[in-house]
Amino acid sequence: MTLALPYICLAAAALMTTLALTPLAKKIAVRLGAVDYPSKRRINTKPTPRLGGLAIFAGLFVACALQIFGTLNWGWPSALIPHPSMEINYPLLGLAFLVVFATGAADDIFQLTPKAKLAGQVIAAVIAATSGLLINVVVNPFASGGEVSLGLLAYPITIVYLVAYTNIINLIDGLDGLACGISAIAACSMFSFAILGGRADAAALSIALVGACLGFLRYNFHPASIFMGDSGSLLLGFALGSISLLNVTRTAALTTLIIPLLVAGVPIIDTFSAIIRRMRAHVSIGQADKGHIHHRLIEEGYDQRQAVILIYLWCILLNLGAAAINQVEVQWRIVIFIALLALSAGFAMRLHLFEPVLRHHYNPKTQQDEIVTPEDPGFADEVEAEREQHEKIRSKLDIRNRKQPRN
Repeated sequence: MTLALPYICLAAAALMTTLALTPLAKKIAVRLGAVDYPSKRRINTKPTPRLGGLAIFAGLFVACALQIFGTLNWGWPSALIPHPSMEINYPLLGLAFLVVFATGAADDIFQLTPKAKLAGQVIAAVIAATSGLLINVVVNPFASGGEVSLGLLAYPITIVYLVAYTNIINLIDGLDGLACGISAIAACSMFSFAILGGRADAAALSIALVGACLGFLRYNFHPASIFMGDSGSLLLGFALGSISLLNVTRTAALTTLIIPLLVAGVPIIDTFSAIIRRMRAHVSIGQADKGHIHHRLIEEGYDQRQAVILIYLWCILLNLGAAAINQVEVQWRIVIFIALLALSAGFAMRLHLFEPVLRHHYNPKTQQDEIVTPEDPGFADEVEAEREQHEKIRSKLDIRNRKQPRN
């Protein structure tokens, strides 16, 4: 109980702080004009404040302050001790968190351009990498006992990893309580990995994240009275990415790199399918659409709560699989990973996640190329035109195969 007490206190501090400050965040959001109004792309049917990340950030800040105070005054074990293979400047890493939160908050208030928002994320990731949060060496899977030193490549690889992790939570933030609940589930798994690996820094941050997410979920679960906005989703994604790197350590085996990907498997699948879907439709990858997991579940007839709970269950399954992979031999790790991949792929196909929901359509009236959705009459025409094109290609291939002489 003595060993668990600091972590219980950190989770409770983050939870209570976030609970107490979320109503204040709502008032600040309304005053600053950070409000989501109903639209074709949005699920909400009434104006909703979107600066909830302010309360989440405050919860994490108070938990970190409590950890330092507890170490100095109550004899708590220090959480500011990196793995022996790492040298981390924790104040600099904290600055990275502040930068990514400020970027999201600025977007919530001022609606930043995509380039400006990406720039803020990259700056935060650069600061984190400069603080020492790097994977410098990976285990060579093709040579027993071999290692591959990344050298200077460690910096761009870490930056890309952190920016990608930051955005996968942002992209799945489409239903009340969805991103917050997924982040809490992922943080729980990362906390268990940190405890097993003896990583006090990762354990403290992940349990504080669990508390902050649960505190915010009180106001964010359907029907939500406040959204976390980019200030929250970018912060949660960046925090999860940072914790996963703290857990991996400087020298990383292939399976230890796969585990954090499984932990965030659902938002990763959602992001990957969105890229494929938009490429198939020949539209920009950054073009928003209504083909995400939560959109598809709503189309299937589930209400918001049911859809969110189904996605939670999918996340829990992947997280349990990640925990199992962390405990078994290599051959069983492969079996578990393939099984989880097959189940997730089947679910994704069942929901038609890879099917385009946007199409290019030439409008003869305006004489312009337009992007249409399934609600537009031109969408069905484009689907039929694509089907006919595929039939022509298939027919040509069949004729060519028949003409080829048999041996």
